[in-house]
Amino acid sequence: MCGITGFYSLKANREDGQCRAIGGAMEQAIAHRGPDANDIWQDPDMPLVFAHRRLAIIDLSDAGRQPMHSASGRYVIVTNGEIYNYLELQAELEAEGCTFRSRSDTEVMLVAFEHWGINFALQKFNGMFAFSLWDRKEKQLHFVRDRFGKKPLYVGWAGNDLVFGSELSSLQAHPDFKKSINPNALSIYMHYGYMQAPFSIFDNVWQMLPASRMTLDVSSLQAGENLAEKMQLYWSLKNVAEAGKKHQTAKSEAEIINEFEAKLEHATAQR
Repeated sequence: MCGITGFYSLKANREDGQCRAIGGAMEQAIAHRGPDANDIWQDPDMPLVFAHRRLAIIDLSDAGRQPMHSASGRYVIVTNGEIYNYLELQAELEAEGCTFRSRSDTEVMLVAFEHWGINFALQKFNGMFAFSLWDRKEKQLHFVRDRFGKKPLYVGWAGNDLVFGSELSSLQAHPDFKKSINPNALSIYMHYGYMQAPFSIFDNVWQMLPASRMTLDVSSLQAGENLAEKMQLYWSLKNVAEAGKKHQTAKSEAEIINEFEAKLEHATAQR
């Protein structure tokens, strides 16, 4: 696994050196998630910090390090997870004239965003992932979690700073974070035995819902606002199931079994 974290500061007097120091502390809090590399990036024009802990799996070279920038420089991403069909997507993008600098599935994501747009690319991704994407052109922060929520992603507030991370420990490493227990979330935990998204155990911190995305315009952010209200689903299991009921197959049992076996073998090979 890998680990991602970072923050955007609404404090007018937050200095660059202080931003990097805070980002470093947040990154160190999740050092166990990635023993192979660690990097911190700060936007030169904004009080925004991205940090990443890497467990190198697909592209072991430095070309796969994160935070990763798109070729145009418009997008910067930190991601945790894997895009299972990245080779298929890369071939499709190359056929449409795109070029690549690495063998990383993270770069395939960035090229897909640049070429197809975020919404269309998300529909094509088959994988487990949680990522934060910074659009330097539009000054927008995007947070996205995979369809079944295999990879964790928390977003919330530490004083006047928007914070995010793969684990609550990275958020707690921010000096302005308040460890205030959310009584409603505690009640949910005691009832079900686990914490249901979008809640977390802390006030002003939320889990991204599975199959959800959130786009934040940093120019209109207000410290402490309810981020759960800004999450939007980009995929729905309920809708898929209902569509299946309306369009039931006329194939025989043997054909269905063979088709399922082929899909299972393909899915296993991708993983």
